[in-house]
Amino acid sequence: PALGLFLFTIARDPLRIIILIAGAFFWLVSLLLSSLIWFIAVKASDPQDESLQKGLLIFGVMFSVLLQEAFRFLYYKLLRKAIEGLVALSEDGCSPISIQQMAYVAGVGFGLMSGAFSMINLLADALGPGTVGIHGDSQLYFLTSAFMTMVLIFLHTFWGILFFHGCEHRRWWEITAVVVMHLAVSGSTFCNPLYVGSLVPSYLLMAAAAAWAYSLSGGSTQNLRRFFLCKF
Repeated sequence: PALGLFLFTIARDPLRIIILIAGAFFWLVSLLLSSLIWFIAVKASDPQDESLQKGLLIFGVMFSVLLQEAFRFLYYKLLRKAIEGLVALSEDGCSPISIQQMAYVAGVGFGLMSGAFSMINLLADALGPGTVGIHGDSQLYFLTSAFMTMVLIFLHTFWGILFFHGCEHRRWWEITAVVVMHLAVSGSTFCNPLYVGSLVPSYLLMAAAAAWAYSLSGGSTQNLRRFFLCKF
């Protein structure tokens, strides 16, 4: 699905590709900074204290989420300045890409980079040693991880649309809703290996975020009906 988003909606437009790569870079920088803070905290603490290490892990995840959203805001500010520059340089006084399109492409960039790192961690675990489920745990680790990676890619796409819309219209409650959803999805992963506790809420939030983003983008039930009936 993520490859389809790129091929059908982004790959043919050089400007969108640039925005996508820049969005992925912003997500990567946020991950680097949050990883650095977590690494320093772990090294400065007692490695034998399991409760403390678990607390630091929870702190690292929550801090990473907040940092990602902070970098999403910085990226919005950068793209807003870019639009002003494109308008000033254009002959007709119009930007070649709208803020809504930028929000979508930036969200895909965040999602693709997030998914790429999730898959890298998954493949690293697949190298061994050991066999999944050998001690009675669920054998669906790789399958559920793949589904979780997919939902995060789509969620970042929808969150980008919602976040940029909130910034554009100064609806801070929309930005807060994105941050809360992001924290909820990331926090639900601590329910694993009870994968129902993380996958089901994440997919429900994805459906809600998709409907919300579709509505803010100007979508309607009539257009959705025509799409499913192939009446273009």
